[in-house]
Amino acid sequence: MPYDESVPPTRRRRSLLAATALAAVCLTAAGCGAGDVGGGTRAEPRQGGGGTSAPPPSKSAPAPEEEKTSASPTPSAKTTKPSKPTGGGATGPLSGKTVVIDPGHNPNNHLHTGEINRQVDIGTTHKECDTTGTSTNSGYAEARFTLDVSHRLRALLQQQGAKVVLTYDDDRAYGPCVDERARIGNEARADAVVSVHADGSAVGNRGFHVILPASVRGGKADTSKIVEPSRDLGTRIAGFFVRDTGSAPSNYVGGNSGLDTRKDLGGLNLSTVPKVFIECGNMRDPKDAALLTSSGWRQKAAQGIADGISSYLNG
Repeated sequence: MPYDESVPPTRRRRSLLAATALAAVCLTAAGCGAGDVGGGTRAEPRQGGGGTSAPPPSKSAPAPEEEKTSASPTPSAKTTKPSKPTGGGATGPLSGKTVVIDPGHNPNNHLHTGEINRQVDIGTTHKECDTTGTSTNSGYAEARFTLDVSHRLRALLQQQGAKVVLTYDDDRAYGPCVDERARIGNEARADAVVSVHADGSAVGNRGFHVILPASVRGGKADTSKIVEPSRDLGTRIAGFFVRDTGSAPSNYVGGNSGLDTRKDLGGLNLSTVPKVFIECGNMRDPKDAALLTSSGWRQKAAQGIADGISSYLNG
């Protein structure tokens, strides 16, 4: 669930054949992503999601048995720096490239509602610093999911020689705020930024979608230089995500294309480098939740994102 989401999606109808063709193009053509995906802004209430953050997961709900995340120091609200860049020293196809991974939300946000409800400038308007994110019905938090996938993704990119920066690594009490998340990517002069999320929608709403930046210009926001490269990045990720995970594009956002264009997300509006979000599945649907809580599937998800990033960076 995008951490600065407030306007739910407009549903668009496209045939599943179009999504299949999209995946095939992304896997075979070097220039995929040039076409218009016809995104648009969200205007209707999200089915079952309501466009708001889910309540914090129950403290008694255990994380999935197979989940493996690295140990973290005690969070501190004073921590403001992103994780130190890692990788980049090894040789490989991504040597010399910088990738910023943005794990959506923070597991401790629900303990700091005052701080995360603080309004920040997202370029065209003001929105909350961050939100709590969603969770599965069993209590597996989106923020835990995003950290796990981000760790796996970092390892895969490092193996290819990329320098990898995380916007945070479970090392702070809450946040970062959405404007800081964008700033970290900008200051790193990242070649690509991917914000990792999972959605919270109605039962029966399934599949993944990649969110692309719309053309926005106003206040501190100007996405004119990143719209096209971000579309290329997002389309490649969508194609490889289909291949590596076996998951279908969302059946409730993006008209079965796996792509959605948004102009209400500060993390995209304030970015000056190519950036996309990926909603890996719907945590509130039991079938999608079974995937999201599987360690094996999360590895496939990380592989799909990594392969899409590699395809984009290698041209």
